Amino acid sequence: MLDRHLRPLIDPPLERLAAALAARLSADAVTVGGFALGCLAMLAVMLGQFWLGLVLLLANRLADGLDGAIARRNGVTDLGGYLDIVLDFIIYSGIVFAFAVADPGANALAAAFLVFSFMGTGASFLAFAIMAAKHGLASPEQGTKSLYYLGGLAEGTETILFMVVVLIWPAGFASLAWLFGIVCWLTTIGRVLIAVRQLRER
Repeated sequence: MLDRHLRPLIDPPLERLAAALAARLSADAVTVGGFALGCLAMLAVMLGQFWLGLVLLLANRLADGLDGAIARRNGVTDLGGYLDIVLDFIIYSGIVFAFAVADPGANALAAAFLVFSFMGTGASFLAFAIMAAKHGLASPEQGTKSLYYLGGLAEGTETILFMVVVLIWPAGFASLAWLFGIVCWLTTIGRVLIAVRQLRER
């Protein structure tokens, strides 16, 4: 929901940083490096080092924005788009899993529900992207993407905000995970309804 509104704010500084780094770093290298930082964030959360996890997660998210900016300068590739989306999904669910490991008694059930909800948002997003590619659809309001970007209540920005909040306030993870999981299911329902309407028309 918020992604398209934040793009005008975050794209200009990312483009400037990409201009300085594009000749020395490939987009894929930044993607993989960011994934490594995300894995370290997961480990930090598992060990109860939530502030360290927050710093590492924010570094991971910076890399996730920077790789796209570099790719737009050096050339967008199918491999780059594939790595970007797959590694993002692993980090999103991995941070949630890390909270379950950090405190299974308090967090495991809520974490399981949230990962379950991520399956709905992820499947509805990626399945429609396949059909959009088949029909030549584009989503220019989301910027240059390797695949069709179907929005909803819970997009990347909302997911990152959720993770930032629970890393700052880990005691609230369970309650917020249940709440955000419900938002994710509302997103899934909305995406399915949009897909049904658009694909029936075609």
